[in-house]
Amino acid sequence: MNNTLEHSSQDAALCPALFIAGIASGQGKTTITAAIARYHRNNGKNVRVFKTGPDYLDPKILEIASGNPVEQLDLWMAGKEYCAEQLYLAAKECDLILIEGAMGLLDGSPSSADLAATFGIPVAVVINARGMAQTLEVFAVGLKTIANRSPGFELTGIIANALGSQRHIDLIEEAMPADVPLLAGLLRNEAVAIPERHLGLVEPSEENDLNAHIDAGARWINGSLTELPRPIKFEIEQTPTPPRLLKGVTIAVAKDEAFSFIYAVNLRCLSEMGASISFFSPLHDNDVPPSDALWLPGGYPELHLKALSTNAAMKSSLESFYNEDKPILAECGGMLAIQQSLTDMDGKCFSVFGLIPGEGELKERPGCQGMQTAPLPEGDIRGHAHHRSRSHNTLEPIAYGKRQRHPAPGEAIVRSKKLTASYL
Repeated sequence: MNNTLEHSSQDAALCPALFIAGIASGQGKTTITAAIARYHRNNGKNVRVFKTGPDYLDPKILEIASGNPVEQLDLWMAGKEYCAEQLYLAAKECDLILIEGAMGLLDGSPSSADLAATFGIPVAVVINARGMAQTLEVFAVGLKTIANRSPGFELTGIIANALGSQRHIDLIEEAMPADVPLLAGLLRNEAVAIPERHLGLVEPSEENDLNAHIDAGARWINGSLTELPRPIKFEIEQTPTPPRLLKGVTIAVAKDEAFSFIYAVNLRCLSEMGASISFFSPLHDNDVPPSDALWLPGGYPELHLKALSTNAAMKSSLESFYNEDKPILAECGGMLAIQQSLTDMDGKCFSVFGLIPGEGELKERPGCQGMQTAPLPEGDIRGHAHHRSRSHNTLEPIAYGKRQRHPAPGEAIVRSKKLTASYL
């Protein structure tokens, strides 16, 4: 992932910045980050929000909240230089930078704490304190201990979420150690909750009341989390321009309600390398647009199986494209859609596009997840996996993903003609 802009090695920009992490998933990080972004946007500030690690859904919520594009920052997948560049570019144009963490503060390698420490951004830790009061002191002391032994890591305080009453807030505040501020005690409020489903938050396009939830959140945090954090200095080193290896190439990209898990930076990278992007809908269109290559990203095809299975014209068009031996990349949900069949969460089986053998099946339990390297014949590419489905009886893999820190094989990678497919 590279940006075409080049800068001198000494460029720097100042901007207030805050890193919002949690002790685990499900603490309310996205809701609180969106609320802070919307509050400052409503008060005339230009807010840029970033999301830690690979994530398709949370950034869409945060983009609507802030009114600006949301990029993903990950030291392993994209590298320190890329992260530094994105923060620098944001700092040059905005009044506030917010970064939402992933999972728990210390989970993963590198973790949210590592990312915050790398760029010297102070961290507010969200704790869902429903069912606890003075016990929150244990988390505060532990977090301060981690901060004291971690170079570059700055704990600015704790946000106690999902509290039941003002008395609940008072009990927590009385128990907090003197060197760990309670930044806010937020009362439970169903009006600010963002709906979820099996892979995370519901798509913003499906949630008609999303802006109402976010505006309610801005009122919810008013008076407790509304002060701008201190300015941070963001520096950048010169970054290379990607070679224009795709000049004159048109890439068809599936993009609709079923296929939407696309990182904007990957589209930018393709464009910067010279490619033209042509979007189409496997759900609603009859044909793949005239193009030299095809990208079927992930998404929620399992929620639209009736429409996919009955779009005979699109199935024929995809078969023709495949048989013309043009490059196709099918990722996760895209891979499921090009197999013979897919069974949804209710156990109903539908035929899908059938370019390669295989039967997909939605599962209650998550499948293989986390960061992996794809060892392709053309070279290694870093990626990630997150799904609740299994694929059976498909092609023999050409390779398996290499996990970051575990010797077991990762996701299968299959090829047929010039089609490459994987959960990665």
